[in-house]
Amino acid sequence: MAFCAIGALLYDVIAVRAGHSAGAWRTRIAEEMTTRPVDDPWLLATGALAVVLGLWLLILALTPGLRRLLPLRAPADSTEIGAWLDRKGAAMVLRDAAMRVPGVSRARLRVTRRRVIARAEVGFRDTAAVRDDLTQALQEQCRQLALAHAPRLTIRLRHHTR
Repeated sequence: MAFCAIGALLYDVIAVRAGHSAGAWRTRIAEEMTTRPVDDPWLLATGALAVVLGLWLLILALTPGLRRLLPLRAPADSTEIGAWLDRKGAAMVLRDAAMRVPGVSRARLRVTRRRVIARAEVGFRDTAAVRDDLTQALQEQCRQLALAHAPRLTIRLRHHTR
């Protein structure tokens, strides 16, 4: 309901900016606000509603939410259970899986909400073979983590030279 009202207001503001006349509903509200006295209950209630809505939006903007957590798949027989995994914890588990790949001498992983970014140094072996093994190992580990949404995998390899 609120999205529809905000959408209509936004559409009307854009139409006025484009050179069209304002909607009849908006001119009526503007006339009501200019003709009523400041202590009118309708005007005070509208102002109080705008303040409460503004404070609510400010609180929502300042709360962190669950951006640092990755949702896990729910069991097939459950509808209400929700579980999350910390992104840093997921990165550590994936890093351990990357370090078990033969040829990887060093690995750094970063997990975002939609992507796993792996940066690894190849100490020995062919880079293409290490890339294939690393991709397979990280995909398998992502499946074992049981994430609700499978992340995209980005692998960047660098051959370690001394």
